[in-house]
Order: sequence, then structure tokens, then C-alpha cells
Amino acid sequence: MPKVRIAGFGVSQDGFSAGPNQSLENPLGVGGPKMFGWFFPTQTFRAMHGGEGGTTGVDNDFAHRAMDGFGAFILGRNMFGPVRGPWPDEEWKGWWGDNPPYHAPIFVLTHHARDPIVMQGGTTFYFVTGGIHEALRLAKEAAGEKDVKIGGGVSTVQQYLKAGLVDSIHLAVVPEFLGQGEALFQDIDLPALGFAVTEKVVTDAATHLVLEKK
Repeated sequence: MPKVRIAGFGVSQDGFSAGPNQSLENPLGVGGPKMFGWFFPTQTFRAMHGGEGGTTGVDNDFAHRAMDGFGAFILGRNMFGPVRGPWPDEEWKGWWGDNPPYHAPIFVLTHHARDPIVMQGGTTFYFVTGGIHEALRLAKEAAGEKDVKIGGGVSTVQQYLKAGLVDSIHLAVVPEFLGQGEALFQDIDLPALGFAVTEKVVTDAATHLVLEKK
């Protein structure tokens, strides 16, 4: 049965998953790229962007799992770009260039309507103004027999967790401290939500924790 999953979500030792002050120059906030130090060197990440080489092994295995088997993705407005408020024009089409690495429908949560954007490689961005439940309904329809990934950012992940709509979580806890930013676990009680750790694997770059609902 298809699942709703959070996968490959980086978190610092002090509980942050994004740095402060997101901008065009700092898409993940100041210091945010540290959360993906385990992911960027992998063969999976390089292949996603048309490159070659990269590391193999456990981190690459989890990187592959974090992108494989999904038929649709859900992103918050901040994950799509730094533009706030009403769309000033149709120019901004995401951080990823003409061929984003998703190759599937992407449903972007927003308060401001916008026409879909068809990109190369099978990615289409749809802009959903009806909230998290509407976005999930559309994503499940698009995904068919595949899983739906809640891709972030922090606020979006928290909303889906609090609503009890997530089946599985993979966290990559990195050996870094951000000090400030977006705290993933603020007002989140994973045990109370029914989650327990079912898998733990430690590498030099991250501690990979998989949590499933009991």
C-alpha cells in the first residue's frame, strides 16, 4: 500500500533542519547546506543532476531510498523559492533549472494561485491554495501506486506530522550544530504521534534514523 513519507530529511545535533535568513544566495538559510553534507557527495545526488562519480555505501543507499519510489512530491512555498507574497510575475520556476531532479508532479503549498509550470524531464509544479489535505489528495491521485514524499521545508513537515498524515520518517542527523534556524521538533512529540525508531545506521557523515508508526 502506498505511503506518505518524509525521507532524507537532515537535522543538526541541536535540532535544526534549516538555517536562518533564507534568500536567493542562501536557499537553505545560512548554514543550511550542512544538513546535506551526507547527501551532496553521493552517487545518487550527482546522478540526479546529470553528473558522474560520487560516493557509494550506506549514505548513498539512504540517498537512493530518499528519492526512489515516489510518484509525487509536496513542497512548501519556501522550498520552491525565496519569493514571498503574491507572485510578481511568472519568471521564478524553482531552484533547480530547466530539468528539476524530481521527474514527477510537485504540489507546492501557497496562498497565492499560479498556473502549473511544466518542466523538462517529467516534472510539473502545481500550486495548491486549498491547504495540506487538498495537496495530499491531489498528490495521492497523481502518485497512483507509488509513495508520496513530503519534501519540506520544516513548516510543511510539521503540519503533516501534526495532522497525523505521515506514515514513515527518515532523518539524517548530521554531526553539526547550527545554533539557530528552523527547529524541526518544536511542538512535535513523535512518540505521542505513534512513531518509533525501526532502523538506525551510523556513518561518519550522519546517523540515519527510520521511524515508522506503530
